[in-house]
Amino acid sequence: MQKQFTPALKLAALAAALFSGTAMAQSSVTLYGQADMFVGGVKNPGSTNRAWVANSGGMQTSYWGIKGTEDLGAGTKAIFDLNGFFRTDQGAMGRFNGDTMFSRNAFVGLQNDKYGTVKLGRNTTPYFVSTILFNPLIDSYVFSPMVFHTYFSAANSKVFDPGIVGDSGWNNSVLYSTPNFGGLTANFIYAFGEQPGATGRNKWGGNVMYFNGPFAATVAFQQVKFDSVPGDLTASSNAFLTGFDKQTAVQGGASYDFKVVKVFAQGQYIKTNVNTNAFGDIKHTNGQIGASVPIGAGNLLASYAYDKTTNSQSSFKRNTFALAYDYNLSKRTDVYAAYYYDKITGIEQGDTFGIGVRHKF
Repeated sequence: MQKQFTPALKLAALAAALFSGTAMAQSSVTLYGQADMFVGGVKNPGSTNRAWVANSGGMQTSYWGIKGTEDLGAGTKAIFDLNGFFRTDQGAMGRFNGDTMFSRNAFVGLQNDKYGTVKLGRNTTPYFVSTILFNPLIDSYVFSPMVFHTYFSAANSKVFDPGIVGDSGWNNSVLYSTPNFGGLTANFIYAFGEQPGATGRNKWGGNVMYFNGPFAATVAFQQVKFDSVPGDLTASSNAFLTGFDKQTAVQGGASYDFKVVKVFAQGQYIKTNVNTNAFGDIKHTNGQIGASVPIGAGNLLASYAYDKTTNSQSSFKRNTFALAYDYNLSKRTDVYAAYYYDKITGIEQGDTFGIGVRHKF
């Protein structure tokens, strides 16, 4: 006699099969991110006026993402991460108008306990990771002196410094990360120009990082031969960059946690080669020192950066410092107050101050 299944039994059997498959595959998908807003005043170097703002991303740029893994067995996992910035002040996607939906990360890859991790897609660069891990204000694009000296342009009437060319994440890239060897790891990235007959148009770089108890250190390097489109800087309207050939950058950093204070130090050299203008190559040298002091349920953060940028015609010096207090209301929510000062030779100084709140989810 053939056994008959009621609709309820069929649904129960289907649910059991689905849950059984999930358990066997050991898959997981996580929605995560953070929202950060601050209110305050912003006065850029060279400006005589201050803007009063309620802006997104004071201590960190707001973002959200979906990431997941699937256990393939033998120590190997499939991984993916789709992660994009957003602006809480406007409810808009991206860091700015025209930014892509998943500009923070958009990759798929394989991870193995013994052989390391390979990620294909848009990847955060190792150089950026070294930049943010060895200064106390991490990746604040509003208050961190090291982020400003590295990823923002600066200029007076005779010298233009483009900062790092190519953004903090690279499209069309392959990123390989080694396993952890007693606290030592290395990361290597290569981004394709994807233009026929222009294989020399590329980006590549990497870093080495070491973490052992209270001590940590890093060295990072990268070379860029185009920005978002191969050769696009050669047609730039900025006369200082006309004839752009390539940019090379190297950075070293270290930190030590004494418990009562954690200290940070960084040094950096960036050379932007330009071949067909009267101003010549742009050479950027800067250093940063900082500290994080636990006070109550939060941390007092301080950072100072000095830079000298030159071309064949002239040079400028830049002095930047920031002071902040970040107070933890819980494991996921903190409030902060911060002040940032920036002075470039020959132009009016700038400064920014604000109070804000950040929530991680």
